[in-house]
Amino acid sequence: VLRSLEPGTLVVAVGPGASGKSTFATEAGIVTVVCLDSLRERIGGDAGDQSVTPAAVIEQDILLEKHLSEGTTLYLDSTNVEVSVRAGLVERACRHGRPVVALRFLPHLDTCRARNRERPANRQVPADVLAWQHSLALAATPKALLAEGFTAAHDIVTPL
Repeated sequence: VLRSLEPGTLVVAVGPGASGKSTFATEAGIVTVVCLDSLRERIGGDAGDQSVTPAAVIEQDILLEKHLSEGTTLYLDSTNVEVSVRAGLVERACRHGRPVVALRFLPHLDTCRARNRERPANRQVPADVLAWQHSLALAATPKALLAEGFTAAHDIVTPL
């Protein structure tokens, strides 16, 4: 999937917490990644501090604009499970004339729960939120993502 990307593509990870989005970026050797967890770490000193999420989202938006205007291929590493969030990302990419590709990460909910328990306490997603994220990602089928305006949409299979 990554080898066939046009330069300047916005690659949007879509998946619940603990679904393998960050691990995929690391293992695939993706060079330019904007990660909401990393921004929370940089801004507030703790990747799990949800109280700094609004500031981290503002920073994410600034970096997104920068990379889209420069034509940098960018991997956006956050859950992106909400249709409204994805709509804004598609709109931005289109405004800059950039292709936008969705990569959906959707291991079984039990797998996400197990991975979530292995995370440090400050990075664990509450069980009800994880289930909600998983249900939204489940609804974000490749067909639905294409209907939202994505140039392409792919399911990424992650190890159990």
